[in-house]
Amino acid sequence: METDQLKEIIEAALLAYGQPLSVDKMRDIFDEFERPEAAEVRRALAELSRDCEGRPMELVEVASGWRLQVRSRFSSRLSKLWQERPSRYSRALLETLALIAYRQPITRGEIEDVRGVTVNPNIVRTLTERDWIRVVGHREVPGHPELLGTTREFLDYFGLQSLDELPSLAALKDMDDVGIQLDFEGPVTVQAAAAGLPAANDAEAAG
Repeated sequence: METDQLKEIIEAALLAYGQPLSVDKMRDIFDEFERPEAAEVRRALAELSRDCEGRPMELVEVASGWRLQVRSRFSSRLSKLWQERPSRYSRALLETLALIAYRQPITRGEIEDVRGVTVNPNIVRTLTERDWIRVVGHREVPGHPELLGTTREFLDYFGLQSLDELPSLAALKDMDDVGIQLDFEGPVTVQAAAAGLPAANDAEAAG
């Protein structure tokens, strides 16, 4: 299959699916007799990325695969297309999320030891409902408390391929900088923007 044709099919799939697609999942679109090799898909992705240069959308690789999204400089304008208010995250939620992200796996008790206050159950529920955190195991101590860690959805939302791409703690002056560094408005996918559906600013977090 010609690279140009493969590139068009991949672009169409990314627009239609509206979520990150891995190389293997892109290959599964094709019948066995015409299925491209992973290297061919990656070449097509590289060309598609070059095609997006100078355009309002970009092709980015995140933890779950590749996606097309509107460039971040348009986020504030595009947010006006939706009636929902932008998500507002309390300092307590930011501190809890940061501790989970940087010190995972971590228990609620350990979070409370660091912050010096009880973790509001609404915060954990909000982070869980957004699929940003999950239970990854249990600490081998009396009571076997749950160990919390971040998810692929957390990485995808903030445009990260791995936790190694998180800003260093030394670069953060305080927990308020987490929201700035991670860009809590989040990316707007091309598919969601075209359909008029809320992609990022769709919920107000608990405090």
